[in-house]
Amino acid sequence: MAAALELFSKRDAEDVSIDDVASAAGASRALVYHYFGGKQELYVAALRSAALELEERLRPVHGGTAFEELAAGLTRYFDFVEDHAAGFAALLRGGPANRAGEVGEIVEGVRRRLFKMITNQLRVSEPSPALRATLRAWIASVETAGLDWLENRDIERPELERLLVEQMVALLEVAARHDGRTGVSLADLPGEDGGREAEE
Repeated sequence: MAAALELFSKRDAEDVSIDDVASAAGASRALVYHYFGGKQELYVAALRSAALELEERLRPVHGGTAFEELAAGLTRYFDFVEDHAAGFAALLRGGPANRAGEVGEIVEGVRRRLFKMITNQLRVSEPSPALRATLRAWIASVETAGLDWLENRDIERPELERLLVEQMVALLEVAARHDGRTGVSLADLPGEDGGREAEE
């Protein structure tokens, strides 16, 4: 499974053969077929294993403010990115052709879990259309930032995580200006008072 994720993270699934996976894993072609049945089945199984571990890490750990919990959740997300770079890259790699059927469901399942984690931490049960669009856009930016960080490693992880949390705060402020029904209390946003004092 690890060998498959490593290969799928670097090449399109169509360009990876069962022989490639067997060779990378030090196993026989027959053994891979025995356990997985074929390349597509192996691809789906490998992605599902990565998705399940990431979703497990996204389970909330309560004990702080909404934004402290959000920051903690983001740290757990990037722990997965760092610990399982191949799995993360394989999960998000590829264009629309790789997003149909089971593969698309796996990727969207992770996004739904992340979306639910964020709304729970923000104490919002029914997000408004503006908030929903804002959170989905932020999730996309987190995914892109994770891939960029794996490729370049030219920004420290804690700095990147703070940047993403601050982006979330800014996006929520914009969403509230467009739709006051977001359900998020801007008074709870971190740095609100500090920012105004600094400006004064």
